[in-house]
Amino acid sequence: MNYRELGRTGLMVSEIGLGCEGLVDHDGALVGPLMDAAESAGINCLDLYSPDPKMRSQLGKALKGRRNRFVLQAHLCTVWKDDQYKRTRDITEVKAGFEDLLSRLETNHIEIGMIHYVDSLSDWEAVKNGPVMAYAQTLKSEGRIGCIGLSSHNPEAAIAAVESGRIDVLMFSVNPCYDLQPAGEDCEALWSSANYEKPLTNMDPQRAALYELCERKGVGITVMKAFGGGDLLNEKLSPAGRALTACQCLHYALTRPAVASVMVGAHTLEELNASLSYETASDEERDYAAALASFPKISWVGHCMYCGHCAPCPQGIDVASVTKFLNLARAQGRVPETVREHYAVLPHKADECIGCGACTGRCPFGVDAVANMSEAARVFGR
Repeated sequence: MNYRELGRTGLMVSEIGLGCEGLVDHDGALVGPLMDAAESAGINCLDLYSPDPKMRSQLGKALKGRRNRFVLQAHLCTVWKDDQYKRTRDITEVKAGFEDLLSRLETNHIEIGMIHYVDSLSDWEAVKNGPVMAYAQTLKSEGRIGCIGLSSHNPEAAIAAVESGRIDVLMFSVNPCYDLQPAGEDCEALWSSANYEKPLTNMDPQRAALYELCERKGVGITVMKAFGGGDLLNEKLSPAGRALTACQCLHYALTRPAVASVMVGAHTLEELNASLSYETASDEERDYAAALASFPKISWVGHCMYCGHCAPCPQGIDVASVTKFLNLARAQGRVPETVREHYAVLPHKADECIGCGACTGRCPFGVDAVANMSEAARVFGR
């Protein structure tokens, strides 16, 4: 298992994390087996959005003796009411829900306290300026949560949250189809077939800006819906008109800026193992570029997807990384100090480009990589 830094939190998390869907399913029968399989594979990051009391209690028992080996991303503002999940902003319910979480998990702290499901600017403003954020900050100051996170499907709301400096972690829906869709407050629109009927071209600019902003600000991204609820794995259901493999979806998400861990919603041990196969998959099995380029209604022409097809460079330049840092500088309109430092440690700089065009010729998306190297040499001064 590979581990990544979760932004500025200081946490190291497994690049494959475990969602709680399978922990809730099957009347909890798979809580133990899934946790054992996760630990055995090196998974150390768990997302716990569900407030299901039975799941929480069973997970608490399963964590005994190994709690310190897991990073828990647990959601504030989710409560169990009338035998079902409910999102809430009622601070009395929020506080009671968190106390129930700690009690049932038999722990005194959570590494990531995730403010749940903020999909509109108005909701973000209410959260930011109201008792929910104040409570989260109190929990952090008391050490009962290690850092504050926020989950969202809307890049507009997510950008506002990241720019505020109030959150350390963003949980966001990342996959190659959702990334085409513009910002909106209705997350259902992300997988509505009507929104994929017309040809689509390139990543939505706000989504690209969000990923680059998180990279600059040190806000780590944990990913939800990497498989689009399973639709992307099924040719009949895929909005793109063709299916991707689990490895391709995971690699796409893990090559976005700032992404640290993908939470896989495995309902069975077989589904978990399919995702874990990513860790031993070949470059060819992970490669999503050719598949994306073949989608009948979707085009990424001229947009760098950081897929690495430009390699190898005869001069040893990491063309994809240089392009990523260039895009970060473009988005900011200047070269942020952190971007400059990351660029500085690259063993080969853009000014070493000899303009042979091998990278451009290999790019399945028609990116003019040579022009990018020339611009990067000018922007970074070498």
